[in-house]
Amino acid sequence: MTRTRRHLVWDWNGTLLDDLDLVVRATNVAFASAGGRAVSADEHRVRFRRPIADYYAEMLGRAVDDEAFGALDRIFHDAYRAGLTSCALAADATAAIAAWPGSQSLLSMWFHEELVPTVHTYGLTPHFRRVDGLRAAVGGGHKAQWLEKHLAELGLDGRDVVLIGDSLDDADAATAVGGAAVLYTGGISDPATLRASGHPVADTLTAAVRMARALP
Repeated sequence: MTRTRRHLVWDWNGTLLDDLDLVVRATNVAFASAGGRAVSADEHRVRFRRPIADYYAEMLGRAVDDEAFGALDRIFHDAYRAGLTSCALAADATAAIAAWPGSQSLLSMWFHEELVPTVHTYGLTPHFRRVDGLRAAVGGGHKAQWLEKHLAELGLDGRDVVLIGDSLDDADAATAVGGAAVLYTGGISDPATLRASGHPVADTLTAAVRMARALP
């Protein structure tokens, strides 16, 4: 008997929230603080990866230890918060959420205490069984361990789950728990890189949901 993936986990930044331009601006504020050059949106999408400290080290041309990354991360997030009111949801975010027939939740690598009220501000909280963000003082790591905790709190088997996100780290997290992923090209990652991953890739969120519904 074919197992149906009945639960959808959404990523937030770069997926439901259209914040790429803000992320690039905030990244450049962090780079400037360390004497680095500015990065374009296209270059950021090609080079960005987790752990984010490795990306920062490549772009700054020197090692970035925990202390240095913590300082850069604070600068990034201060700049990000300052511009957050300029961000809208992805154009078809609400339609895509409505198109999923099963249960849904949201998992972000943005700080939990800021994520929850922000999601509420956009009117999306009632759609999700659970909203989880990063419960740590400094971010930048991988998503897999947080997805495992998220599903445990929901009482879900990873094999019942599909995740829609905008990065290879999202796909890696889904694979780590036995789930599936559909990757969205409108966010942080270079579309060609996503398409080369072997995972289903969609250019819109509504198309991503159609692909997710068709997964075995």
